[in-house]
Amino acid sequence: MEEIIIKPVIAKELLESLQTKVEEEKQVIVHCCFPASPFLGNLIRIWHSTYLFDNQSEHRSKLIHAENISISPYWTPVPFMQDFWFTLIFSGLPKDCKSFDLKEVIPEEGGFFVESIKRNSTDVYRVKISESY
Repeated sequence: MEEIIIKPVIAKELLESLQTKVEEEKQVIVHCCFPASPFLGNLIRIWHSTYLFDNQSEHRSKLIHAENISISPYWTPVPFMQDFWFTLIFSGLPKDCKSFDLKEVIPEEGGFFVESIKRNSTDVYRVKISESY
């Protein structure tokens, strides 16, 4: 005998409050390319103190997860003469954010920096990494 499951009715107020939570939890995915280098033995890493800075407000989105790159103090070797790709996942940006900077805030020279990334509707980006000085 087949069991019949009746879809429950969810109060409109509850659905609206859940939608707000979903929008608060949106994440930003940044696929990063570290350009090919003619030098042997290059190493790369990302610091937890890497953020997305909204250009229109004081908001900064925190780094939540890094894929295919080590978190400081560990290092990842970069293949000789090949672009190296890694992915960073950040907490969500404000709804009204139009552009943002990716910046690694570290106590030494050479932090990653990508300026004025134009916001899109998917919050998934592909950027080429450069170093800030």
